[in-house]
Amino acid sequence: MTPRAMPESPIMRLVAPSLLAFALLAATLASAHATEPRRRGASPAPTRSSPPPPAVAQPAVGITLAQAEALLVERNLSIIAARRGVDIAAAQRLVADTPPAGSLGYGQTTGQVNERTRFGGYTGARYISPLNNLSFSLTVTIERGGKRELRTRLAQEQISVAEAQVLDAMREQIFALRTAFIQGLQARANLQVALANRDSLGRTESLLGLQVHEGAIPEADLLRFQASRLPFEQDVASAAQTYAVSVAQVTALLGADASQARPSANAGLGRGAASGFDLRGRLEGERTLDIPRLTLAAAIATRPDVLAAQRSVNAAGVNTRLAEAGRSRDVSVGGSATRTELSQDLPSGSGAGAPRATNTLGLSLSVPIFTRRITEGNIAVATAQQAQAQAQADNALTLAQSDFAIAWASYEQARSLLALTTGTALRRAEDAYRATEAAYLAGGRSFLDALDALRTLNATRVAANAARAAYATALVALERTSGVDGLAPRLRP
Repeated sequence: MTPRAMPESPIMRLVAPSLLAFALLAATLASAHATEPRRRGASPAPTRSSPPPPAVAQPAVGITLAQAEALLVERNLSIIAARRGVDIAAAQRLVADTPPAGSLGYGQTTGQVNERTRFGGYTGARYISPLNNLSFSLTVTIERGGKRELRTRLAQEQISVAEAQVLDAMREQIFALRTAFIQGLQARANLQVALANRDSLGRTESLLGLQVHEGAIPEADLLRFQASRLPFEQDVASAAQTYAVSVAQVTALLGADASQARPSANAGLGRGAASGFDLRGRLEGERTLDIPRLTLAAAIATRPDVLAAQRSVNAAGVNTRLAEAGRSRDVSVGGSATRTELSQDLPSGSGAGAPRATNTLGLSLSVPIFTRRITEGNIAVATAQQAQAQAQADNALTLAQSDFAIAWASYEQARSLLALTTGTALRRAEDAYRATEAAYLAGGRSFLDALDALRTLNATRVAANAARAAYATALVALERTSGVDGLAPRLRP
């Protein structure tokens, strides 16, 4: 039998950066011909002599995590909506700081008609000019009990709540962005492993085909090898799909149109879509966390959502005081001025000395009555709302403490798993594959042994990528749950 040729070591080399860049360039420069479906009543499709222009795919924009976070603050729609909440609260403060609007009235008599009997015998009707009579009135409400000051303070507390909600929206959206970004980098790392496997398997298949041609091995070995390639091809497709999902999530978080993205089989090779972002960065190893657990736990009270809940309690307390101020009844003061040149049948209204016109001034004062039950009901509602807000604030703090406890446990577990997976386990899997490959090439091990060692190495590398991603996600979760900045990893490109 012809001795076996020594092939280049498969799987042990990942795809070189140059290969990745070449695949990225080839994917982004590929053009997609857009075909418009025919609709009823539409003009016929263009003939072959005048084809529609092809829709050229635009290259994806390379973006790092730091750049994505900067764009998120400016373009994320949830954060923009939260900022509008601050604008609304500020406008409401202007309304609250304004005293009750007065009212200005005007009236006049426009016509008269005489009657000889009650509701009968009408005669002597006439139109009266506005110059002959007119009446003005002004009514102003005077608030008591400091209601205006309390309304203004309540509006100011609501502004502080809205500002805390903006910070909380930023906290949640940054966490979502970092999580999607890390998942995308993990998918791309897995894709590199899968592509390296496929490349090595292709070289091995060529070697087996040559050996079958030379009669060194039976053709059944080649067929069995070809059948075993399906799981590796599935790994490529799965990693590419996961990367495309992450790119779509990042695109949406940055306020862009993810529907324009057209994922392809090469997604994840620096091109997740025809239009979108190319996630740049790499998952690193363990990063030392130099902040004690108790320090992080003490910072939970300053988390934006906890602050927002506590500020809501303060606002509810001011609202209760405002309701109690309703016990002081407001007073409405009115004034009126009337001028008329019509006969008023006064004792001096006849004779040579009859006046030409009559001018009158009036003053009114009104106080609402029977308001005690309404006021007490409003106080009861405000008191219950204050107790409800306090319960919600306590619940927010309790949930935040629970979130931190879970995040800390996940961090410790991810750190242990990272040390185990990227250290001993990965090194042993690589050594085992080298030994099995050498024995197989020397004729001492079967093809199934070599394939099994390859699968074990592949699973270990994927597990190492998952461990790095889990550790990075755990750091991100610690920052989110504790409210302390600077814990999340800064993924370098």
